Amino acid sequence: MSGTTPAGLPVDSADPSESVRRPLPLSPSSHRVARVAIDSPLPQLDHLFDYRIPDDLRGKVGPGMRVRVPLRVARRVADAYIVETAETSEIPGELSPLEELVSPVPVLTDEIYRLARAVADRAAGTASDVLRLAVPRRHVRIEKVWLESPALDLDVVGPAAAAAERGVTGYDVTAFGHRDAVVAFPGLAEAGGESVERWALTLAEQAVQTLASGRSAILAVPDYRDADQLELALGDVIDPAHVLRFDARASGASRYRTFVDALERRPRILFGNRSVIYAPAHELGLIAFWNDSDPLFAEPLAPYANARDVALLRAEQSGADLRFMAHTPSPAVERLVGLRWLTRVLPVRLRGPRVVLTPDDPVSPRIPHAAWRAASAALEQGPVLIQVAKPGSGSLDARQRGEREAADAGSTAHDLGRAFPRVRVIRADGEHTIERIGTNPALVIATRGAEPIATNGYRAILLLDGARMLARESSRVAEDCLRWWSAAASLAADDAPVHLVGVDGDLGRALATWRLADFIDGEVAERRQLGFPPAVRVATITGASRLVAEAVDHAVQVGASVLLTEPLEEIGSGQVRTVIRFDYGHGPVVAGVLRTAVVAAAAGRRTPRRDERGFRPPPTLRVRMDDADAL
Repeated sequence: MSGTTPAGLPVDSADPSESVRRPLPLSPSSHRVARVAIDSPLPQLDHLFDYRIPDDLRGKVGPGMRVRVPLRVARRVADAYIVETAETSEIPGELSPLEELVSPVPVLTDEIYRLARAVADRAAGTASDVLRLAVPRRHVRIEKVWLESPALDLDVVGPAAAAAERGVTGYDVTAFGHRDAVVAFPGLAEAGGESVERWALTLAEQAVQTLASGRSAILAVPDYRDADQLELALGDVIDPAHVLRFDARASGASRYRTFVDALERRPRILFGNRSVIYAPAHELGLIAFWNDSDPLFAEPLAPYANARDVALLRAEQSGADLRFMAHTPSPAVERLVGLRWLTRVLPVRLRGPRVVLTPDDPVSPRIPHAAWRAASAALEQGPVLIQVAKPGSGSLDARQRGEREAADAGSTAHDLGRAFPRVRVIRADGEHTIERIGTNPALVIATRGAEPIATNGYRAILLLDGARMLARESSRVAEDCLRWWSAAASLAADDAPVHLVGVDGDLGRALATWRLADFIDGEVAERRQLGFPPAVRVATITGASRLVAEAVDHAVQVGASVLLTEPLEEIGSGQVRTVIRFDYGHGPVVAGVLRTAVVAAAAGRRTPRRDERGFRPPPTLRVRMDDADAL
């Protein structure tokens, strides 16, 4: 019986272990031409190049493999991936031959190449930049071990089907559709003998439902703390042999081993941070996100594509189900709900935490008396969480002089330690990482996003510094605050009070009533009236003023409008930054003209002269589509 490798290479699959694990040599083929994607950041090289397959490599190379190719102009050798092979080429003249085959492992699947191409086109970037995010650096030793080890003969569907019988806790599975925005059930559950947030168990159960159908699932979470919870939840519902974790904190060798394991032709549950969205997955059936509004999903490297946007493209290409789960949905997701492109899915019986809006107290400006009493009473039963705005270990002198400025985690811990001398005070922030605490009484002073999970939940939660958090200059400040507060509030034990201090109005009421999606829907409506994202798309163009002006002029001709232009003297004389906006329908053509401008600038660039300060400005354009910090 014959079959194909993950990259579509023909193999003899009589031996299951051979067909799954080992990319066997190709059958003799008449194909003489390899079309390759060159691994280069130069935008003018962002297309496929034809090379002749030499006789000694015929029958040995195929799509997805790493090769090295000569560059005629630069007279050097470059790394590349074979995307496809053909019998003839439309390029006139004699083709240069492939230099060498680097690896027989087809690391670039056709699906991932098409995804990289689509991401690059949408973001006015290059496919090579996307492929650097999608395909990890090769580790020869790991690759050799993987090639020589036998594949495991595991029954996936049977165990997954048995696990799937438990359903999805708290949800009617018939409510899930092809594309959903799922409102997460707040609170904690038990998995693997530990307390985890309920969203983790929900995602794990959804993934098992997909696995039971013989398809793979990709689960994306913001950071390692979320991944740790999801790993516990997955271990509670399915054998870990069917699960792969893509972990940015792991060594390069470990990441490469996980990647090549994912190339196996069997369904898996793949989970991890933003890079997991590019993972090769056999018969992809589900892409699910937790908390997609978290800024950690924004890629800091070119072409800066947010993992959420990559997921939208991949789901469209693969036909996989797509789900976004959160307590507080992102405006981007809420916009799609408004367009009925996503369907809202609610728990069967949604019940939010018991949030108490607590006004500032002139007598006790830092912690109002009502919140102080709640914390004191709760400490008789277990731990209490106090969320503050920023980390540090400053003194309390300013606050003790009566100033109302918010103190940091260190000073708050110092103050509460004196107020409760027989209670343990735990500080959790960027310098003091704590993931879990037990049930004993303790005061946990944590900055936003660093809150540890308490076994069985916190007996009370105080959300301080609300006014300070809202004072941040950002168009996203309200949604960010709701995300921070709802994340902390969901850690409360059943019926434990959550005091939101110094915040009222629509924002406070949204948290108190747990109508978070309704508030974000209102935010989207306001932004639509103002013409701000996500109602429209934006792009920033940075570079020499002449080049920026030419690129912006072309973009305006195809439907964009200019929001602002500002000089960037800190970058160098003559450098400017322009922000444009455009409708989603104009996005492809705007991205196209901007990419053309980038290629033209890169191809015709000359080394610029240094200015009077000795600074040599970058000679090319930089385009960033959907820049979250543009406004």
